[in-house]
Amino acid sequence: MEQAAPRRVGMVAVIGRPNVGKSTLVNALVGERVSITSRKPQTTRDRVLGVRTDADAQYIFVDTPGFQRRHRSALNKRMNEQVKGALADVDAVVLVIEATGWRAEDEAVVQLLPEGSDRVILAINKTDTIAEREKLLPLLAESMGRFPFHAIVPVSAEKKRQLDDLLKEVASLLPEGLPLFEADQYTDRSARFLAAEQVREKAYRLLGDELPYGIAVTIDRWDETDAGAEIVATLVVDREAHKPIVIGKEGAKLREISRLARADIAEMLGKRVHLEVWVRVKKGWNDDARALRTLGYD
Repeated sequence: MEQAAPRRVGMVAVIGRPNVGKSTLVNALVGERVSITSRKPQTTRDRVLGVRTDADAQYIFVDTPGFQRRHRSALNKRMNEQVKGALADVDAVVLVIEATGWRAEDEAVVQLLPEGSDRVILAINKTDTIAEREKLLPLLAESMGRFPFHAIVPVSAEKKRQLDDLLKEVASLLPEGLPLFEADQYTDRSARFLAAEQVREKAYRLLGDELPYGIAVTIDRWDETDAGAEIVATLVVDREAHKPIVIGKEGAKLREISRLARADIAEMLGKRVHLEVWVRVKKGWNDDARALRTLGYD
């Protein structure tokens, strides 16, 4: 009887500066929405695992917060520590930059990589924004001189271009082993966590530049049956002045946040969902270690 080919299994850290499209890339590679996305930098705050299981490989992608040194709050310090910690626990690394070229912030992320590592792949994202592919050639040449990358792969996470090429390069770095997750499992996070993230994503997307950075979401009640789920969530802001911004005129903004989040949570759970979203002020929570623990940012 012919023996089955060995399966590649391993952890893959996806790192980069804020807003280069790491979460969009992880979602595209996994085929499910495991991380929320928005145009606001550092939307991702927690290390999230996204799992893709193919016939010959199981990829466990670690979506990390964007690494930056500009802001010094306790929350940002914690997010930076998550990025550093992820690099110590993985079999391969995908560093993401934009097709528009290297920035000083990208170089700061390169400095975190183990010197001389041969397990780092560079993904040049957002190639769909470049009209002529030939314009990428100087960037490819420059990138080869920045670090001894195992491979350099131009991709578009948004348009799902050349993701198979990226997966092939990642698989070549993974060790042989047994799957760590069931074939139908696509994340290690609970439904409650993903629901809270959906609320936060909708707030970011609807409020845009109006939205204060200091916002968090808690799930205060979760009653679920086979028929449906009753969920109460709270948007936490760090200033009194931010509360009316989130609520909007006659509650319009908050209702829309709730409506959009409810639709996505219902799709995720595959059942009817009733969602209530409230707003509460907790001053300075994102620079208070105790408050961070209370809000789930351990």
